[in-house]
Amino acid sequence: MEWLHELFKKSPEIALFLSLAAGYYIGKIKFGSFQLGGVAGSLLVAVLVSQVGVAIDPGVKSVLFALFIYAVGYESGPQFFNSLGRQSVREIILAVVLAVTSLITVVILAKMFDLDKGLAAGVAAGGLTQSAIIGTAGDAITKLGLAAEEVARLQGNVAVGYAVTYVFGSFGAIIVCVNILPKLMGRTIREDAIKAETALQAGVQVLGPGQTPAAPDLIGRIYDVGPGAGRSVEEIESANPNTAITIERVKRNGQIIDVSPDLVLAADDIVLLVGRREAMLSVSSQLGKELLAVEGMELVMQRRDMVLTNKAYHNKTVGEIRSATAPGVRHGIFVVQLSRMGKILPMQAETVVQTGDVVTIYGAEQDVKRVAAEVGYMIVPSAKTDFVYMGAGLVVGLLVGLLVARIGSIPLTLGSGGGVLLSGLVFGWFRAKRQTFGYMPSGAVQILKDLGLAGFVAVVGLTSGLQAVQTVREHGLTLFGVGVVVTILPMILTMLIGRYILRYDNVAVFAGALSGSRSANPAFGEVLNAAQNSIPTVPFAITYALANVFLTLLGPLIVAFV
Repeated sequence: MEWLHELFKKSPEIALFLSLAAGYYIGKIKFGSFQLGGVAGSLLVAVLVSQVGVAIDPGVKSVLFALFIYAVGYESGPQFFNSLGRQSVREIILAVVLAVTSLITVVILAKMFDLDKGLAAGVAAGGLTQSAIIGTAGDAITKLGLAAEEVARLQGNVAVGYAVTYVFGSFGAIIVCVNILPKLMGRTIREDAIKAETALQAGVQVLGPGQTPAAPDLIGRIYDVGPGAGRSVEEIESANPNTAITIERVKRNGQIIDVSPDLVLAADDIVLLVGRREAMLSVSSQLGKELLAVEGMELVMQRRDMVLTNKAYHNKTVGEIRSATAPGVRHGIFVVQLSRMGKILPMQAETVVQTGDVVTIYGAEQDVKRVAAEVGYMIVPSAKTDFVYMGAGLVVGLLVGLLVARIGSIPLTLGSGGGVLLSGLVFGWFRAKRQTFGYMPSGAVQILKDLGLAGFVAVVGLTSGLQAVQTVREHGLTLFGVGVVVTILPMILTMLIGRYILRYDNVAVFAGALSGSRSANPAFGEVLNAAQNSIPTVPFAITYALANVFLTLLGPLIVAFV
């Protein structure tokens, strides 16, 4: 193995990417219904690779985690702030329950196995993956009035307990949130994530990548005019005022002719109709025979998002806007969706529209451009990230993470993770309100989340794995076993309280809240992978912020009670 040590010494990044590649490969393997997942697989492989000796700059871990947690916040900002209120009480209680059960578990186990204050605090820091406990416990130990040698010994034991238990602290949280919790609930995270997203989007069916409805609402049809001869374009289009339909193209005697409201259709004209399925069915029998395809009748339609800035429409209902808009403006345009701060609004006549709302329209290119000038501005899809906005968000978050408040002698801080998450939430929310800047494609958000979290976990395994294994050999399996219980038991108790007392009934939401209450970022990453949408993020963001405070406070409490 000496040659591997030398290889990783020359190029430690090889160890990092080897852990990612092999970890994701192993994570895909199913053992019955159990599957590790890419994040847990990367952690496991990284621990194995670390045994040959790998030195990774700790700054790499910090950068990767900052990218991951900022992307999570940025994506979920609008939804997060819309969700704050009384409905957040359950998340607050859940975070308190996990902190209290963790404290009780650590104190009882420390007395059962005769662990001193340092080892007990270290087991808590590692088993709960809350590194800040090391600092608060170490500071509390210095205030016990002990001899300098004893203080140094106890503080050293904090590091020992932490090293032995940290790896399983990450791994065990994944098992509980991704494997045990869905078994308890009887449903998968993905099933409930779809259910929650559909409910959030006003009942609109949520489709995954590459999915389309078998019977779409908006359709196009070509007809050979028969019974419809002698009727004008305006007459046909206005026959169903509540279910829009438009004649987009007319071919007469082999030539494409201009379409105008007063154009009268003649027998054997070929017409292209675009509209909603309901309207199409009502007029098809009145027009003539449907044709499969006709040369020259091809038309490309566009679906575009537009930000409403025209103050003439502000605080008007959908019904008022529809009735006040001239037919010439409405022609060829179908409003597909209306959303505000990422939340879809019901397309009902009484729905009030506000400036800043995003209107999704469907139509031919010339019609889309015409309406864009009337509505506001079009959100042009792009593959480029606004790095000015992203960089500013990361800087602000990291600065917030440096702020420290004190309760007596106990320092409380969000840390870099909490600060960047908060910044991401705010910057994502503000981007949703002002969409002229700050764009980050969904693909870019996804790669930041995937690479950031998996890379962070892999670096943890590479830097801590060797020390953890060596410490277990020196101190036996007792500490490791205690760490397993500290990791699993409080989460199981919290899970049962959340399910049967707090009445969590959605697996995706519950998994996000549970992983956040343990500040378990690797577990949250696997929850996101299983959900395949951002539903778990809002409860995670709330409990994660609270956990950073509550779990940090455990350090001096453990020193006091053990």
